[in-house]
Amino acid sequence: MAEEAKVRYSDKDLAEFRVLIEEKMEKAKKHLELLKSSYMNDGNNGTDDTSPTFKAFEEGSETMSKEANTQLAIRQEKFIRDLKNALLRIENKTYGICRITGKLINKERLKLVPHATLSIEAKNMQK
Repeated sequence: MAEEAKVRYSDKDLAEFRVLIEEKMEKAKKHLELLKSSYMNDGNNGTDDTSPTFKAFEEGSETMSKEANTQLAIRQEKFIRDLKNALLRIENKTYGICRITGKLINKERLKLVPHATLSIEAKNMQK
């Protein structure tokens, strides 16, 4: 009985994707550190001696930017998690296979979104 040929990317392709993902993960981790350090700072920019109105405005914008940084950090953490999962799929040799259609995800899409688990076709079906 002939074994059914599985559709997957070659080991060479997987190795190229691994390099791409590891580079993206390195950048993402650095970005996350920057975000974390920016909202960990107490943010005292020496405005103690300026007018109370300006100080209140600055504290308000500081709170907003702290919240925005926190949101960005949460998104960055999810992105890193998605990249780690992509590396696991490379290990399992299931990387680049659409989890809905079972077909290969277009190489160009994976280069742009290396943690993608859906082909464009499957993504459009979800809309």
